[in-house]
Amino acid sequence: MARRRLLLLLKPFDVLPSRQFDDSSHFRNPKLLQVLKYLDSRCLVHKEAINFCQNILRKKFVDWEAVYRFNLCRPIRDVDLVVTIGGDGTLLQASHFMDDSIPVVGVNSDPTQAEEVEDYNEEFDATRSTGYLCAATVKNFEQIIDDILENHAKPSEVSRMSVSLNSKQLPTYALNDVLICHPCPATVSRFSFSKKKEDQSSSMVHCRSSGLRVSTAAGSTAAMLSTGGFAMPILSQDLQYMVREPISPGAYNSLMNGTVKPEEMMEIAWYCKEGLIYIDGSHLIHSVQHGDIIELSSKAPKLKVFLPSHLIS
Repeated sequence: MARRRLLLLLKPFDVLPSRQFDDSSHFRNPKLLQVLKYLDSRCLVHKEAINFCQNILRKKFVDWEAVYRFNLCRPIRDVDLVVTIGGDGTLLQASHFMDDSIPVVGVNSDPTQAEEVEDYNEEFDATRSTGYLCAATVKNFEQIIDDILENHAKPSEVSRMSVSLNSKQLPTYALNDVLICHPCPATVSRFSFSKKKEDQSSSMVHCRSSGLRVSTAAGSTAAMLSTGGFAMPILSQDLQYMVREPISPGAYNSLMNGTVKPEEMMEIAWYCKEGLIYIDGSHLIHSVQHGDIIELSSKAPKLKVFLPSHLIS
């Protein structure tokens, strides 16, 4: 049997050790030092998780290469599995370089500890990584990877979103969501949208607001849920949209939040001098201008993901 080829995509170490601040007059506040030490511990936990996973893989019949996510700049090819070590952001980054032929499994390297959150509740927010799409942590990584390598686990096909600008498809598919808004958050965004199906089109909805967010099922529990949307089943192919902070929607009020079915497409006409399309947070940004037409649909290659069991049971 041929050795499996794996790509490990790693979240970078982006927290400075707190000891660098101990002698600074700016950081003599005990509570602030406590926060910095907590952040330092998060960095250490992440580093230990990477080392742990790599040591496990050294015992397996696999060849693997580790790459930090900021060094990923070309489509992922010629591997049998992508393993992301970090959180949902690292898995999102990987998805932008993947088609529907290679599966991915996420390792949450620094999961939130409920006891820790409770202990530090009055001092600061001790929430760590959510890892909503991550099937593994260090506690079950070896079991998860064995199940995958022995073909005992099957990836799920998760919907992504296709984004077109003036009839030209953008090269990246959104796994979580798309936000379209003015570059200045204090400036009103003006746009109109409709839903189209074959030769039929709904009436145009005209908006003045803080922008428009559209999510996939995978992204419906993130910013969409926080702004009043609803969680969708992870394998749903629907898209969900939410007009952000609409100004006097009037008769359009009931149309400020809704869904776009797989056979439908959402068309947005942009009426501001400038604007931005954010794909999956701040990972990817495209500029738009007055008169541009943006089209969104779930007609995109699925992403094969080994999901946590509780999401698909």
